[in-house]
Amino acid sequence: MSASNPLVRVEPLAAQFAAAAHDWALRLGLPQELDGAEFALQIGEGGLQLLMLEAQAPGPVRVDFVEGAAAHRRQFGGGSGQMIAKAVGIQPGVRPRVLDATAGLGRDAFVLATLGCEVSLIERQPLIAALLEDGLSRAAVDAEVGAIAARMTLLRGNAIELMKQWQGEAPQVIYLDPMFPHRDKSALVKKEMRLFRPFVGDDMDAPALLAAALELASHRVVVKRPRKAPAIEGAKPGYSLDGKSSRYDIYPKKKLQG
Repeated sequence: MSASNPLVRVEPLAAQFAAAAHDWALRLGLPQELDGAEFALQIGEGGLQLLMLEAQAPGPVRVDFVEGAAAHRRQFGGGSGQMIAKAVGIQPGVRPRVLDATAGLGRDAFVLATLGCEVSLIERQPLIAALLEDGLSRAAVDAEVGAIAARMTLLRGNAIELMKQWQGEAPQVIYLDPMFPHRDKSALVKKEMRLFRPFVGDDMDAPALLAAALELASHRVVVKRPRKAPAIEGAKPGYSLDGKSSRYDIYPKKKLQG
């Protein structure tokens, strides 16, 4: 992974969130006052959000599993007919235990949890993990989404190390979506990439990530890639599912059964 260390400050959006801002600043080891900060982690009515502090910057990014894009996909996304569902092996009577080792903002993990999978999420970048934790905590108390959030467990740290040190029952499916030079033209993706790339860079350790996943997963590994990008260096996928802008490379180990 190649990334710089941008200057970030933590700030409340209103006086009643001052204590929460102080707590997050302590947890993340970030200042609350910082001249020349490039980013602000803000705490307000809608939870945590990350904002780039420059002219013409995109708006803030937050994790919201209750409303917006997540709600729309939950209601109208196509259910188990979605390509990601087929990629991880969802079928009648089969809802595999999934480890999303590159969780990011948790969108794909939320889709899988919505479809009934138990999903563990690994995120190594502390700020993104904070946004995820906040989004999950708000989802947990929502009447409609709480049961879905209960199927999602957040783990923090380096995915390669966590997979190598895994305790207990192995995940049946490990899902990887490494950072890459995005070609996606959607405004949402461009906004998020502009915000997060300074923190996370590209996943230069993707081959090691794949190797660790293949060692741990009991049934299969799934890697999301840009449609025209080469497969990750290392073991060759057994087959792929192609979409319009991305594809899923499948590395099968054992048949999933109900």
